[in-house]
Amino acid sequence: MALSEQFLQDDIHPIDIVEHIAEHHEWEFDRIGDDQIAMAVDGQWRTYSLTLAWSGYDETLRLVCTFDMEPPAEKLPVLFEILNEINDECWAGSFTWWAEQKLMVYRYGLVLAGGQVASPEQIDTMLHAAVSSAERYYPALQLAIWGDQSPRDAMQVAIAEAYGRA
Repeated sequence: MALSEQFLQDDIHPIDIVEHIAEHHEWEFDRIGDDQIAMAVDGQWRTYSLTLAWSGYDETLRLVCTFDMEPPAEKLPVLFEILNEINDECWAGSFTWWAEQKLMVYRYGLVLAGGQVASPEQIDTMLHAAVSSAERYYPALQLAIWGDQSPRDAMQVAIAEAYGRA
């Protein structure tokens, strides 16, 4: 059954939909308030923290996907260079570094102006895109920061396509 088949009303709150999706995928989550939810999603490389918040003021569903990272101070120029490379490849959402919290952050905002309603499939795609992007670029970040590879060389890990069968 499609996720949207369970939501036939037009006035379903986006965070209610997110909560349903988290339950469907059996992700650990905490409903922080009426307009916010936090969850943990296991990836191949690590567990990612996702927070979604609904802003009725600007009619935007904001997604923030984070993971811990503590690059040495002397590697910050390399970090910023590879972030530029990564963001050039991202069509939706973007990465940033929150130094104070020591977090790598993927952000995306779904604007639902004019009373638009997000479908469960849209929100599920948002969630999966965030985790997929974090998973895709995590090895490149590791290679550039701790593997002493140039950002351009490290990005080859993220953009290489696998062909054939194993």
